[in-house]
Amino acid sequence: MKLTASLSIFSALVAICSAAPQIKIGSTTLNGRDIPTLRQEFFGGIPYAEPPLGDLRLRPPVLKTTLDSETFDASDYGPGCLQKASGATPLSEDCLTINILRPSGLPEDAKLPVFFWVYGGGFEAGVSSIYNGSAIVAQSAARGTPLIFVNFNYRLGPLGFPQGQEADDKKALNLAIKDEIAALEWIQSNIGIFGGDKEKVTVFGESAGAIMNSILFLNSPFEKLARGAILESGSQATSLNSFASRREIDWQNFVSGVASCASLATSGHTFDCLQNAPSDEILNGLVNAINEAPEQFAFDPTIDGPDGLYPDLPSRVFAQGNFAKIPFISGTNLDEGTAFTPLTINSEDQIRAAIVSNFTPPFASEYELLRAADTLLELYPDIPALGSPFNTGNETFGLSSQFKRAAALNGDISFHSQRRFFQSTATKAGIKNWGYSFTQPQPGLPPFIGVTHGVEVPYVFGAPSDQSASSLRISALMIDYWVSFATSLDPNDGKGLPRPVWEQYAIGDESVMQLNGDDTKMIPDTFRKEQIDFINSIPVVLMHRRNDKI
Repeated sequence: MKLTASLSIFSALVAICSAAPQIKIGSTTLNGRDIPTLRQEFFGGIPYAEPPLGDLRLRPPVLKTTLDSETFDASDYGPGCLQKASGATPLSEDCLTINILRPSGLPEDAKLPVFFWVYGGGFEAGVSSIYNGSAIVAQSAARGTPLIFVNFNYRLGPLGFPQGQEADDKKALNLAIKDEIAALEWIQSNIGIFGGDKEKVTVFGESAGAIMNSILFLNSPFEKLARGAILESGSQATSLNSFASRREIDWQNFVSGVASCASLATSGHTFDCLQNAPSDEILNGLVNAINEAPEQFAFDPTIDGPDGLYPDLPSRVFAQGNFAKIPFISGTNLDEGTAFTPLTINSEDQIRAAIVSNFTPPFASEYELLRAADTLLELYPDIPALGSPFNTGNETFGLSSQFKRAAALNGDISFHSQRRFFQSTATKAGIKNWGYSFTQPQPGLPPFIGVTHGVEVPYVFGAPSDQSASSLRISALMIDYWVSFATSLDPNDGKGLPRPVWEQYAIGDESVMQLNGDDTKMIPDTFRKEQIDFINSIPVVLMHRRNDKI
């Protein structure tokens, strides 16, 4: 979700700057940018890890808490990490940088809470520079609870999530999540210099960013690095739960596109060559892998074993009680599945084939998978009024009625059931958490898409494209809820705009906040209860997905 309009405003504002603010890290003086119109200061493009090039390519990040120069220009963002398309954003493999936006004039001992954003993009795209936290910082200060906004870049595609048996053997999996951990460790070392409190870090992110944050609950030093999390449209099992060997073909496609290493694509011995290949060839390989992928998302996180960040299926980890005990907010948008459902789908046989393909090879038996597919088709009948986009009656928008059927099923399996499963698990473990359902209408989008995946992000950043009173109202309320949680670990701090009390998730009284500019209120978390209960009753069968191209 790009915030280009917001970024343009930010760029114009930073151009109207006075004397550059300075910060000293070790023996290096960082020169940032003053934004007097907002009373904010920006420091960007700061390396938090050594450049992941040469021998460090396809390896975990090497934390870099100090710089090697006397001065450093921190007045702008660094380049984005290599990806298929980035618009006007410059790209580089030397992309592991972090950015800080803070209220102006902070003393070093200010100890403000830190709000750490992780962008989404299917683990294949995204860059920190398109997310402008100025509205969040401004509203936090105006309500008397100032905070510091931080975001960063992480590696993408095969560089961030290597696949295949060789990557598994070399313990080179989930590198992007390790990038996030390194950025959080950098905060622990340095955020105090910027006036932040390393003990008051809250992570938030959307889609892939939320998935990465949620995975940190499983088997990482998360409790030492953050005290809270906000998960927007993403849970541990929203992405594929499988082993790297399953996607051998995707790694081969990557290597095949790297000219100097293509002959080794199927050899099982590619890393040495790849670490010596030039970056332009690496980018060609990345693009080739994404173009040739037999599925929608080829470079998801992978199970990396008992000592890894993703030790097993999340449902099994939950059952053992081995997850971080950190308070969180988790939510979904009304029509998550429409963004991932082909417009060309037009038969029940296609839906059944997709279910079987997406969950093959099964962690359970093939018989259980086939039986689950049949049950799902019964629970999600071909009745347009029950499909997604929801609350649109029998309207099919010129598409087959199977589209709404498949979109409802996709959204529930990958998003709504996962959110409900984790919230119930956490609540039973005594972890405070709050849920939401974002239902704000999107008049600027085609009607068949509804309130789809990702549309809440501009509201969180104070930049919705719909400038109606209702839209602006829910944007302001969401920032207040988010900031309240980041600064107090409770969305109900009583400060800022008047807003409904957001009740904690509770067993026996499960409810979530409906985020809608015309009707913000608590609602029962019982929508499609029979369907989602079934999905969550067989997590080993359905709590992982593949999204094959149909």
